[in-house]
Amino acid sequence: MALPSSPPPPVLVLVTGLPGTGKSTMAEQAASLLGAPVLAHDWAMSGLRPFEAIQNALDSMEPSGHQPVGWSILYALARAQIRRGSSVVLDGVARTPFVEQCRDVAAQEGARFLTVLTECDDLDTHRIRIESRQRLIPNWYELDWDRVERSRSTWDPHLPADLTLRATDSIDANRQLLADVIHDGSRLKGVT
Repeated sequence: MALPSSPPPPVLVLVTGLPGTGKSTMAEQAASLLGAPVLAHDWAMSGLRPFEAIQNALDSMEPSGHQPVGWSILYALARAQIRRGSSVVLDGVARTPFVEQCRDVAAQEGARFLTVLTECDDLDTHRIRIESRQRLIPNWYELDWDRVERSRSTWDPHLPADLTLRATDSIDANRQLLADVIHDGSRLKGVT
């Protein structure tokens, strides 16, 4: 009689890229494939926006505390999900230090780690995506193209990623690429 095999380790999926490149869409796809929750930076930080004293404290930090505090919240919530045996998907504009911290969280908690980078190389398409979107996150704001363009100028296009998905490709094609990598853990960098 064969012993039941142990369940596969949880997966921590980080979906990152500039705003308007399909991050949230692909994070939802990853969550659907894994049966996992999506924890999004903007949603986490929207919960803090009604508190003026917190906003003032974040604004007074050097550099601004909005990104590191938001990511700190997401790391803690991701740990909680992984410890209960659940995979988890993080959605946000994560630059290299935040990607590395996510990798560390996964390693410390015994989870597989996957970084998915979303891109939109066509400037006209990217601008249309920003100007036409309405995410309707309570207590949050929509970005304008000028702010995204400034972010583009400081974005590292060579961010280390296990998978790069392009906003100009179909959602179905990107979902299939995502499914292939999620379900074939041996293809992930650093997975033994």
